[in-house]
Amino acid sequence: MSRWACGLEGCDAAFDAVEDAVVHQTTAHERHECQVCGAVVPDGYFAIRHAFDEHTRAEFVRAYDADSDDVRERERIKADVEEVADLDRIVDRVGDDV
Repeated sequence: MSRWACGLEGCDAAFDAVEDAVVHQTTAHERHECQVCGAVVPDGYFAIRHAFDEHTRAEFVRAYDADSDDVRERERIKADVEEVADLDRIVDRVGDDV
């Protein structure tokens, strides 16, 4: 079984369960300020989810000086997490931190 890496810059933490990785991102790292709307959200998965659920891909590209490869990578991460994660369990564990 492959492990789930935190994926945030400078962090080499890895976990057996995706839920543990997302909880770690939410509780162990600084929050991320969305460059599109200014919302402050947990970094990692929740920041990606916010960007792509709340904003257009074009807004993301402009705000983050991103390209299509950046968009595809984040869409892949979001899809991979959502394919296997129990998001209700994650929210139960982090509570109001989301």
